[in-house]
Amino acid sequence: MIKKLRIFLALGLVVVGSLVMVPLQLLSMKTGLWSETVVLKIWHRMILKALGMRVHVKGKLSRERPLLIAANHISWTDIMVLGSFVDVKFIARADMEGWPLIGMLSKLQRTVFIERDRKRTSGDQASEIARRMAKGDAMVLFAEGSTGDGNLVLPFKSTLFGAASMAISEGAAEQVFIQPVAIAYTRLHGVPMGRRHRPIAAWIGDQDLMPHLKGLLAEGSLDAEVHFGDPVPFSKGSNRKETARLMEAKVREMMQATLADPAPSR
Repeated sequence: MIKKLRIFLALGLVVVGSLVMVPLQLLSMKTGLWSETVVLKIWHRMILKALGMRVHVKGKLSRERPLLIAANHISWTDIMVLGSFVDVKFIARADMEGWPLIGMLSKLQRTVFIERDRKRTSGDQASEIARRMAKGDAMVLFAEGSTGDGNLVLPFKSTLFGAASMAISEGAAEQVFIQPVAIAYTRLHGVPMGRRHRPIAAWIGDQDLMPHLKGLLAEGSLDAEVHFGDPVPFSKGSNRKETARLMEAKVREMMQATLADPAPSR
């Protein structure tokens, strides 16, 4: 009964809040009266509040530009976790564009949707990401190309770093900075999660969104940690595969350190 009540109240908060936030964000995008990320941060924080999720941050977003953020990926909530406190734009897989709420949120923060399995469109998409970085947008790339279970970092796909190469080859920048970022879900009701419980936060593969959302709303009280590493310059002579391996190693190191010693819940 308590879990059902929690789900009802949380969904009510998201719906009512969204009815207010959507018009404000559309107004911001059309008029430029205020930064587009102002409303988005409030919106992301509201969704995290509904989920009962607390965010802990170590390090900070680099001020270097153009900037590509290479992060691991555990769940759709990663977008809310990052978007709640930093000014970033996201790179997401194409099918997310049609999802309820998440798709709308993505469009309202000018997400770049990519079709990873269609080579004919990959060049245009990489070019769009390159242009956005050149304009000063910090773009978040979930470099595994899929979601993990919260225990391990999957191999980073070097092809997804093509936007960095294209930004340089098209003359948009002499170099691009790539910053490793580790995301981890560490505590449930204040208690550190072990390997068996971390998948509670994970949204894996083709799992349906609504059952996962209901499960998170019913569970409540999760802690997420975000760790920022030092940015690495990527220039004309840089090797894309070596860069992908380096970012993967740095993210894995930060994530493992986080899981071994999670921040206190508050």
